[in-house]
Amino acid sequence: MACRISELVIDCADPERLAAFWSEVLGYVELGRDDDGSIEIGPPGVGFGGPQPTLILSPSSDPRSGKLPLHIDVNPTDRDQEAELERLLALGARRADVGQTGAENWHVLVDPEGNEFCLLYRRLQPL
Repeated sequence: MACRISELVIDCADPERLAAFWSEVLGYVELGRDDDGSIEIGPPGVGFGGPQPTLILSPSSDPRSGKLPLHIDVNPTDRDQEAELERLLALGARRADVGQTGAENWHVLVDPEGNEFCLLYRRLQPL
């Protein structure tokens, strides 16, 4: 028997803002809210337990110290990488310099709260 990732929890200062950002990036919808202010987003019509993990944006006032040890990679599904890069930047992502040489076939970005993620080159089929 094996496990699979069902959800990712991201501590953040502004769950509303990150839920809106990541919903637009991934084509997710809001699935629910907890009394603690957490917002769960996931694939429309599927939700928790489907082939893609849901994201839980959990409010936290704890200061972050340094780079997160985990980041999200995303791939375009309905456009090429450059068009997707422009879309992500328009949504509020920003470019990040982590020592790239310029020869990479991915882009390092940060979300509105500074969490790093990468836009990879390969186009994937939508689920």
